[in-house]
Amino acid sequence: MSRTPRRPLPPLDQPALERAALRYVERYATTRAKLAAYLTRKLRERGSDGPVDVAGLADRMAELRYVDDRAFAEMRAASMTRRGLGARRVRDALRHAGVGEEDAGAVADTLDDGAQAAALAFARRKRMGPFAIAPVERERREKQIAAMVRAGHAPSLARRILSLDPADPDDALLLE
Repeated sequence: MSRTPRRPLPPLDQPALERAALRYVERYATTRAKLAAYLTRKLRERGSDGPVDVAGLADRMAELRYVDDRAFAEMRAASMTRRGLGARRVRDALRHAGVGEEDAGAVADTLDDGAQAAALAFARRKRMGPFAIAPVERERREKQIAAMVRAGHAPSLARRILSLDPADPDDALLLE
C-alpha cells in the first residue's frame, strides 16, 4: 500500500511568519533569540515568498511583551535552582537560551545567594551527604562530588556538604 507523497508546504511571507511567531510565543515561554532561531529554521525549511524581517519581528514581539528575556531568565533560574542545579549550570542554560548579559545579570545575585540551598536540594534529591542512608567510602564520595560539580556547584561547597554525617541531620541545618 503506497502513500501519496505530501504536498510541499507553501513558502512563508511576512504575515505567515507573524502567525507562526504568535503560535510559538503562545505555546512556549521563550527568549527573543530562541524565537528568531525558530523563525529562521521555518524559513530555511519552507523558503520565503518575498522579503521577511525575522529580527524585526522578534523585536516587535518583545515590544508587545509577548517575549520577555528578563522574565524568562528569572523563571528558568528559579526552576533550575529548585531542582538543585548550581549557578554555573543556570548561567550556561541562560546563555544557551540567548538571554543577554544584562538580563542574566539581573538574576546573578539570586543565584549566588541561593547557591547553598540549591546544593542542599541537589544532595537531598540524590540522597547524598547528610541525606544518605549510610556513610559512603572515598571512591563513591568522589563520584558524588563530581556529580555535584557537573550540576553546577562549586567543588568546595560540594565537599563541605558531602562531608556531613548522614547520622546527624542537624548538620545540614547548620549550613543553611
